[in-house]
Amino acid sequence: MPHRQHSRLRAFPTLEALEQAAVNVILGVAAQSIASNGRFSLVLAGGRTPRSIYQALRSADTRWSAWSIYYGDERCLPPDDAERNSRMAAEALLDAVPIPPGRIHAIPAELGPEQAAAAYSRELADVDAFDLVLLGLGEDGHTASLFPGGDWERSTRWPDAIAVHGAPKPPESRVSLSPARLSYARRCLFLVAGADKRDAVSRWCAGVDLPASRIGAIEGVDVFTCINARPVPPPESSAE
Repeated sequence: MPHRQHSRLRAFPTLEALEQAAVNVILGVAAQSIASNGRFSLVLAGGRTPRSIYQALRSADTRWSAWSIYYGDERCLPPDDAERNSRMAAEALLDAVPIPPGRIHAIPAELGPEQAAAAYSRELADVDAFDLVLLGLGEDGHTASLFPGGDWERSTRWPDAIAVHGAPKPPESRVSLSPARLSYARRCLFLVAGADKRDAVSRWCAGVDLPASRIGAIEGVDVFTCINARPVPPPESSAE
């Protein structure tokens, strides 16, 4: 299990302020990565919070041909299903910008959890550390499709992508990047919005062992929140 790291928490007064700050981080990391390595690898999050951020990126001044897109998780549904993370990202951003199709790496979750996880693990085998991973936080503390009490918690060795069965939210069958692979990144940014996330943020900050607390990053984890509450202290580190 990757060790938990100190997380830099910023509380924003409005969702618009959070979204603009997130856009700035994404484009800042992209510019640094492209200048240093000629490429930028980004892991997209699903859920409701990132959609407006993806839409705001459409007008960005960046070298789109250097971007590579991956996904933190996916639901085992047909590719054109409205609940697929890949479809949301395509509609919000990817169909509107000139990222080469070969650089957009969707999880083939329509194959079923085991086959899709195995295929995505093979695809990631030669991929170095991600430059930036975007993640959300569920009311129960889950992130990507890593839910509390899942089989993944009982293993210390994960493939890059893991099959998820019996998810408490539909659909029950999913594919998720493992905690280790999500943590193999330069930076990680959690996007957390909505009053329904207040309890999960408070528990995380109190040191409760949540799926989200399993994620680290080489240069640290940022947590951007807008939960209509006073700012809370950043999560404590269990290991520096």
